[in-house]
Amino acid sequence: MNSGHLFLLFFLLPCVTVEAGFFDFFESYFDGFKDTNKTYIDDLRHFNSNELKKDLRKFLYGQHIAMKTIQNALSSFMEDSNPNKPLVLSFHGPPGVGKSYVTKIIARNIYKNGEKSKHVHTFKADYWFQHKDMTRIYQTQLREWIHGNVSGFPRSMFIFDEVNKMNPELIDTIKPFLEYNHQLDGVSFNNAIFIFISNSEMRTINKLTLDFWKEGRDREEIQMTSSGLETQISQNIYNDKNGGFWHSSLIDQHLIDHFIPFLPLELKHVRQCVLSEMAHLNMTEDFDLADKVARDMPFFPPEEKIFAVKGCKSVRQKLVLYADD
Repeated sequence: MNSGHLFLLFFLLPCVTVEAGFFDFFESYFDGFKDTNKTYIDDLRHFNSNELKKDLRKFLYGQHIAMKTIQNALSSFMEDSNPNKPLVLSFHGPPGVGKSYVTKIIARNIYKNGEKSKHVHTFKADYWFQHKDMTRIYQTQLREWIHGNVSGFPRSMFIFDEVNKMNPELIDTIKPFLEYNHQLDGVSFNNAIFIFISNSEMRTINKLTLDFWKEGRDREEIQMTSSGLETQISQNIYNDKNGGFWHSSLIDQHLIDHFIPFLPLELKHVRQCVLSEMAHLNMTEDFDLADKVARDMPFFPPEEKIFAVKGCKSVRQKLVLYADD
């Protein structure tokens, strides 16, 4: 049974009775976990900073800020034998630009089984936390889930997708696990990794990127400090009443290490995505076809048509329409 199945059982807990045999199963599951924990440890790879760098350069397109920040932050963290807090990253930007995909790159550089590792726990807000009236139950279950997994495997990774759709009270539940040199019931969380993914601040990031283009400046000149970009992101999501980080203690107590902007993709980046999908589908590399497919995607602004509306989302679906041409 993988983590997703057990987490679902946590969510069904209020509806399950002792007579139904839930607690017998629960006990047997964790007995099995203890017996096989040694084999789980074998899932850890020997971390190689150079391999991570190569992986990011090869598969992450148009994201020089994210590439550099993730490379430096993750390498420093993984090579630190005694970190003073967990690594906490927050990814922001438009859809289809690599925010979720880069978590797969991170996972496969840490675990032998990559994103399929039992130690990678991904939560999509509109699936796991869809009922607002169950927030208190979610809080308890999430605390137990994180504590239980890290106590069994310190190098666990937790990914929260669509954070902008989460209840702020639920996000603040995570706070005790992110603090400096903190232990809960004798368990240290300093070797764990927490990643938040959100489309929030898409407009801020898109506007800055477009302004650079209009000024004739190269997008690679954009940095975390450009127009106070990282500060803008953190302040805006903190003050967004409709977002998951509204007045979050994770922000005002500086527990998120980096707010990383993902920029909108241009035609050349979408073309790279098409070529990558060709390789995945075992198609013959065809630059003319890649260009044709990329140009068939929607772009904005309406007049200039510089950035891909959907990033690289649906590129594969668009490509297969040309497969028999």
